[in-house]
Amino acid sequence: MKFLQLDHEACEALLPGLAGRLADVPFDRLESPGSPAIALFKGHGGTNLLVPRDAGGIGASALESVRVIRALASLAPSLAVATAMHHFSVGTLFSVGPLYENTTSIRASVLDIIARDRLLIASGFAEGRSGRGILSPTVEARATAGGYLVTGSKKPCSLSRSMDLLTASVALRTDDGGTEMGLLVLPADRPGISVHDFWSTFPLVAAESHEVRLDEVFVEAEHILRTPPNAAEKLDELNEAGVIWFQMIVAASYTGVASALVDLVLRERRGSAADRARLCLLIETAAFLVEGVARRIMDGDLGNDCAAASLFTRFSVQDIITRAVGQAVEMLGGMAYIASPKIAYLASAAQAVVFHPPSRMSMSEAVDDYYAGKPLYFS
Repeated sequence: MKFLQLDHEACEALLPGLAGRLADVPFDRLESPGSPAIALFKGHGGTNLLVPRDAGGIGASALESVRVIRALASLAPSLAVATAMHHFSVGTLFSVGPLYENTTSIRASVLDIIARDRLLIASGFAEGRSGRGILSPTVEARATAGGYLVTGSKKPCSLSRSMDLLTASVALRTDDGGTEMGLLVLPADRPGISVHDFWSTFPLVAAESHEVRLDEVFVEAEHILRTPPNAAEKLDELNEAGVIWFQMIVAASYTGVASALVDLVLRERRGSAADRARLCLLIETAAFLVEGVARRIMDGDLGNDCAAASLFTRFSVQDIITRAVGQAVEMLGGMAYIASPKIAYLASAAQAVVFHPPSRMSMSEAVDDYYAGKPLYFS
């Protein structure tokens, strides 16, 4: 069996022709502003990967999805990172269950539209903000005649220039001056939504991770899912499901980026057979850890213990990636590093895994609580 064979077979089975089209585009073109990767992803139905078949989607399992994500990340890192929050948003829609009012109708309508029109969802959740939970609100909604006026900002926000829909957690002002959390889903071309340049560094520039601002955006009531009273337990369940999906997708994406460097080592037959084997053992361990979380999701395990497992997996994978990237770059050698910008690019892009929440410090505190018998929860 060849390196990445299972992942590419899954990608070809579920998104026929996409990997081949990406491979035909020069790497520097794929990883530059205006990259065709996102359009190719949409054209081959990638937006529907996690949408269930009964809603017109592909209905990939969690295991199939992480293999597809790894394969795509090895070919086009920015594409995998850009679409990570799309997959997260679709996966989270399945997890809201009976928590929200109007859940069934809005979930069905959103998934139907995604499947029919191959739409991309950008996420305005708190991902990327240090010290904030993944589902923490980044925008605020206040009641007005016929709906709400929504104001706030998300930066960075991947898919900012290609998004068709925007989903976000929102803080809804209550009559007593407090707030409650809701989920917002609306078309990205609404008046008051604007995109502003934010990403300035070269790695992952094609992920379109810029700032999205909402300035007094009018939103009809049916586009915001409100939590019912006394929903604290259900919110915990939603947070757990969100943590699981997010950490799994992030770990799969960056495992794929690091795998591209390993693949270069294998293709060039750098180092000894023993060195190459040790490198493969490293990166395949990361992949198998990610697949373990996917299998737990498929078994219906979306509780606190699985959330803990997803976080343990993410940080283990993060450490493995650091080791694998360093070893791969050393094996490829200084002359290859000088001659090929791709090596430096992949090495830098793979290290971006460390910037996704939670921080290692908050993770350490949470693990300490977890093994003291407390629920693992990030506020």
